Amino acid sequence: MAFLTDDISINTIIGLGSAVSGDVHANGFIRVDGDIDGNLESTGNIIIGDKARINGSISALSTVIGGIVLGDIYAPNGIKLLSSSAVIGNIFTKKLEIEENVILHGHCIALKDDEEFARMTERFSNEQSIRGKAI
Repeated sequence: MAFLTDDISINTIIGLGSAVSGDVHANGFIRVDGDIDGNLESTGNIIIGDKARINGSISALSTVIGGIVLGDIYAPNGIKLLSSSAVIGNIFTKKLEIEENVILHGHCIALKDDEEFARMTERFSNEQSIRGKAI
């Protein structure tokens, strides 16, 4: 699997025992072993350690999830869910790998074709917006 092959130097680390309240935006590779109560966005790749807890959405090129995520994950280059992970949210990617014993509660769009991926992601977002406004 070609996850995280571009640049392996980590630009940002949120260590075990650390807690961040608010959105995190960073360039490059991020590793999270602590807690984030907010959205996490990177121009590169993200690794979520097995003790990490994220209460917010994740957006990156690719992600490896080992901890708990309560939010949507958007990573067009790939998402890998390790056996220690739990995701309560929707997943949008072109490449998905899921190990045994993963907890996943949400919708999943995993399409390799660029045009089809973009079309289905937009369609899903539009449907969610309409459902959110329905009585």
